[in-house]
Amino acid sequence: MRLLPVLAFAGALACLLPSASADAQSVATLKRTLDSIADAHRGVVGYSITNLETNEHLERRGDEPFSTASLIKVPILVTLFDLAEQKQLTLDDPIVLTEIDKVSGAGQLQFLRTPLTLRLWDVAWLMSTLSDNTATNLVLDRIKIRRVWQKMEALGLPRTKVHSGSMTRIASVAPDSSAKYGLGVTTANEMAQLFTLMAQGKAVSPRADSTMLDILAHNEDDSKLLRYNYGLRAAHKTGDVDQSRTDCGVLYLPARVVACVLTKENVDKRYWTDSEGNAVIARIGAAIVAHWKR
Repeated sequence: MRLLPVLAFAGALACLLPSASADAQSVATLKRTLDSIADAHRGVVGYSITNLETNEHLERRGDEPFSTASLIKVPILVTLFDLAEQKQLTLDDPIVLTEIDKVSGAGQLQFLRTPLTLRLWDVAWLMSTLSDNTATNLVLDRIKIRRVWQKMEALGLPRTKVHSGSMTRIASVAPDSSAKYGLGVTTANEMAQLFTLMAQGKAVSPRADSTMLDILAHNEDDSKLLRYNYGLRAAHKTGDVDQSRTDCGVLYLPARVVACVLTKENVDKRYWTDSEGNAVIARIGAAIVAHWKR
């Protein structure tokens, strides 16, 4: 007789907990929502989304190559920290900025007086948080482009490549790919996997990965995945070029959700907050958070 209350409690609890089929149906509903948003965009949208706690995964054009724009600065950051982990350099190494180092586009170093001595940490921070193009080139000058290729290949991400320094395509190490994809190329699945490895402490080391995610949590561009998610903690990186917009990172909901959204062939090429490329990523970000923040 004492078993009856236990059985009654178990039955009541089962009624309260969602079933596996209900979870699958819910994820299928999210997939339809995301695809509807993507279908309405005047351009091509690819995404790769994984809830690291439940292993639920959604993707669209996940293995198709896309231009990275400044999103390629994440593989550069990972390679820098990997070399520091191997004691081949230190983040305190001095870097001297000169006038000839300056390039246009994103960032503030181009406006500062020279010569200016910084540390590798400083330029890595500016590259990741302000997407500073001059800082990116200073990092690449120190670590070399081919090292980024080698590190990505070692992580099982062979299609993620940086082609040249920012605003210096004339010096591209892969002219044909550079002409097609610009600064860098990747797939939604590969870039999402890179953030997954960082979230798991497996990209470089637990300590290095935690530090990199903290840096990326200070990214000042909230016009895409975070546009409709004010106050949400996220470690992410964005990118903007004429026909492409990108954003990829770890969203803390508090379940960790890795979300990577890439666009290309955008009809709207305007560089402003309300460009269609930004807006489609923002709507996808809002749908992701609405689904898993529960």
